[in-house]
Amino acid sequence: MGVRAAVVVCVTSFLLGSLFTHWIADSLTLWKSPTNDQNLWTAATYYSIIANGPAQIQYAVAAVVLLGATTILWSLRDGRAGNLMFDGGSIFLFCTTIWMYSYSALPTIFTVFKDLPPHPKTDAVPQELQSAIFDLASNNLVCSVALTGVLGLQAGRFWAESADDDDEIESLKATPAPSRAKTPQTE
Repeated sequence: MGVRAAVVVCVTSFLLGSLFTHWIADSLTLWKSPTNDQNLWTAATYYSIIANGPAQIQYAVAAVVLLGATTILWSLRDGRAGNLMFDGGSIFLFCTTIWMYSYSALPTIFTVFKDLPPHPKTDAVPQELQSAIFDLASNNLVCSVALTGVLGLQAGRFWAESADDDDEIESLKATPAPSRAKTPQTE
C-alpha cells in the first residue's frame, strides 16, 4: 500500500472514530423506540459539551480533514484508471461528508446547543430541540456510512493494484529469457 493510500485510510479511520464517539448521544435517539425526554436531554447535553469545548480540538480535526482531502486529490492527479475510479469515488464520498458536516451538523451544534437552558431531565424537550437532535444524529449516520464507503473504495483500490502486480509478476515469470546464442563473426 502506498503512502498516499495509507494517509487516506488513517485520516478516514480517525474521522470515523470521531463520529463513533457521538454514538453516546445518537444511540439514545435513533436506535431507541420510543424515545423519551430523558434520552433527548442526555443527547442535548452531550452536544452542548461539544459546542462549548476548546477550539483547539476543532482546529485539529479541521487539519486532519484538510490532510485527507489533499491526499485524495493528490492521488487523483496520477491519472491512472484505477486512481480515477477508486479515488474519484473516494473524493465524492469524502466531499459529501465534509459538506454535510460543515453545512448541516456543525451549524446545528454551534447554534442550537451552544447555550442549552438549564433543565431537569424530566422536563419535556422543546420540538425545535428534538428536531435538531434527530437531524444531527441522522447527519452523523450518513457521514459514517460515507466514510465507510471511502474505506471500502481504498480497500478495493489496494486489491485491484495488488492483483495487477501479481499478474505482472506472473507474466514476467512466463516470458522466456532472451537466448544469448553466439552468432558467427565475420573476419
